[in-house]
Amino acid sequence: MRNLFAPWRKTYIQNAHKKDRDCFICVAANSSNDEENLIVKRGNFAIIILNRYPYNSGHIMICPKRHVKFPYDLNKDEQTEIMYFLGLAVKVLETVYHPEGFNIGVNIGRAAGAGEEHLHFHIVPRWGGDTNFMSVFGETRVIPEAIEETYKKLKEAFSKI
Repeated sequence: MRNLFAPWRKTYIQNAHKKDRDCFICVAANSSNDEENLIVKRGNFAIIILNRYPYNSGHIMICPKRHVKFPYDLNKDEQTEIMYFLGLAVKVLETVYHPEGFNIGVNIGRAAGAGEEHLHFHIVPRWGGDTNFMSVFGETRVIPEAIEETYKKLKEAFSKI
């Protein structure tokens, strides 16, 4: 069995439980500044947003605009658009980054690793050997691309679809 360690996320997870902040997904969904909020695609019921603390370049999240915690809280329109966005996102990430695979997942609740109580689906492009000694031993992540560059690439690719 192989393990994916992400010690750089420790600070984020330790601070995510603080109640004195607004839900960053709700803030982003209700804002008109997509670039500042890293939104690369908007729909009627969902958004596609870059993860500010990515495991890899191209790590995105698909989120309902409405604040819900569980998949069973989604209505059919939200479910349909989120599944459509999942397929669309994989296609765009394949075109832009040419990964060898993907991790797609949902963390529900703090104990499961959710940093926000707003349902969101992670899509992480993966390549063989993408976790190396720097992240495992040095507690330093090596992301080969600035988040602004990732945003620019993906915003352009999503705008063409």
